[in-house]
Amino acid sequence: MHMSTGVSTSTDKIIVDRSRSHRNKAVSKAVRQTRERLQSGHASNSSFDRDVLDMYVASVLQGATIMPLFVVIITALGVYFTEDTQLLFWSLLTVTCHAGNILLARRARRQEITAESARKWRRLLLSGQFLLGCCWAVFALQGCDTCEPSSFILYKGATLLIALSITAMSNFMLTPAVLAAFSPAVLALAAKSGLSRDLLEISLTGLFTTTLVFFNYISDRLFKSNLRILSYQSEKDDLIAELEVAKSMSDEARRRAEEANLAKSRFLASMSHELRTPLNAILGFSEVMSAEVMGPLANPTYKEYAGDIHRSGQHLLDLINEILDLSRIEAGKYELSEEAISLLDITEDCIGMVQLRARAKNIAISDQFERQLPAIWADEKSMRQVVLNLLSNAVKFTPQGGEIHVKVGWTAGGGQYISIKDNGPGIPEEEIPVVLSAFGQGSIAIKSAEQGTGLGLPIVQAILAKHDGQFLLKSKLREGTEVIAILPARRVLQSLPAVEEAQAVARKRKSFA
Repeated sequence: MHMSTGVSTSTDKIIVDRSRSHRNKAVSKAVRQTRERLQSGHASNSSFDRDVLDMYVASVLQGATIMPLFVVIITALGVYFTEDTQLLFWSLLTVTCHAGNILLARRARRQEITAESARKWRRLLLSGQFLLGCCWAVFALQGCDTCEPSSFILYKGATLLIALSITAMSNFMLTPAVLAAFSPAVLALAAKSGLSRDLLEISLTGLFTTTLVFFNYISDRLFKSNLRILSYQSEKDDLIAELEVAKSMSDEARRRAEEANLAKSRFLASMSHELRTPLNAILGFSEVMSAEVMGPLANPTYKEYAGDIHRSGQHLLDLINEILDLSRIEAGKYELSEEAISLLDITEDCIGMVQLRARAKNIAISDQFERQLPAIWADEKSMRQVVLNLLSNAVKFTPQGGEIHVKVGWTAGGGQYISIKDNGPGIPEEEIPVVLSAFGQGSIAIKSAEQGTGLGLPIVQAILAKHDGQFLLKSKLREGTEVIAILPARRVLQSLPAVEEAQAVARKRKSFA
């Protein structure tokens, strides 16, 4: 059987509508605002001064031994080749200034840097780099009378370039530390080359100045890249904070909904008892009065009124039962009492139950059954309710002299189905979701004289979902309606054929070589 068309629905979308967007409006708004901030741009540099200084202090303290070690190696090489002890005083001065910077960084780490004190600490740290730069300016002014000038210039230039690269890599989080540290050295080289007018000195000054500009550019790019990473991290933290707030709000809303649902279940359980007790009396006494068991009524109108009271009370009792069924399904307390049942027998019994109402409207009910269907594993009471609800709807909305076709058979996947098709007015396509929702009624049902609760189809869907089945509704205006209840193949109980008796196979004798 081909069932690719139709409206397929699931229980949770009908019984508990989880597709409503307004419930998550606060969450969506918080996420959207944070994403817009993330895409619109980044925060200003001043908003990350504290984080930048923390990263700079950590970098200085991690590489505290690199610069002293480099100074000691350079001094040892210089004293060895030039035999000039003046480099020892320079190295002592440089290591002392470097130690002062380390102490300043440790003090900054011990004290909590606030947004207000960030600028003060920034100036102090730049001043320390400037003092260290003055030491490199003293080194740039060094000369050697006993060695070859070109060799000493090469030694001095290599030392300054290596010192510049070390400073640029370790201090790029403090802009413009590179310029502050080596601008004095550039001025010293320019003054020395201007006085000596030596081509090598001039070349060294030009090379070092160009290198300083290049390393300052690289440091600035690295600083901006890290600043961008900090901005992304800040936006991510904001997003996480927004999501945590939204989650807490959602949890609180869910808790309140669960409490409201529990209160509703208790209310329905209490009201069902309170309403059924007087309803039993109303139904019983009105039936006795309409049947005139205790004697004839003096006025025939009273008998008519008694019948109206009985029908209204029966409708109210049916409404209460359906609301309670729907409430139990929503709460997950609708237990199935499963056993082996025949879908054919249930359908035939339900047709017999609605046959009297169908004859009153001159409606013909025809059936087309596959008689060799095996039993299914399901709850008999629930499946009777499914079939009876679908048949009652068909009889209710089929006009006088109409037809209803009932089919029971196999599905293409090996399951079983029941199809009920009428030639009634049909349902407009835009009203199908309304009809399938709880308490939903289409325009045809509203105009109909027969009363309804709007809970029949939602209960059918819920019961089929409890059986892992499906519900399909196909309808067009003025062309009738077809509803299909499908049970899966794993619900079908297949009988195994008897095993034919066969002679026992003689055991083979083993032979050994």
